[in-house]
Amino acid sequence: MEFDWHSDPVTRTTEVDKGYRNTQNVRRFMVTECGDEFKFDRAFMAWIRDGVPKRMGDVADEWLKRRGQKSK
Repeated sequence: MEFDWHSDPVTRTTEVDKGYRNTQNVRRFMVTECGDEFKFDRAFMAWIRDGVPKRMGDVADEWLKRRGQKSK
């Protein structure tokens, strides 16, 4: 069964799969992990979907790293 990016709980261990979508559910997770200043941008969205295996914790950490912030 495929992960439902709209309604399944997103955690740091959730694997980014081929069905990944930038949903409000994902945005809520990212705001929790990265703070209210979180925003998707094209370069970051391309990195998420680049085909390299990653988990949502890696995604949050990368966003913080790109802004010179430490991950939680």
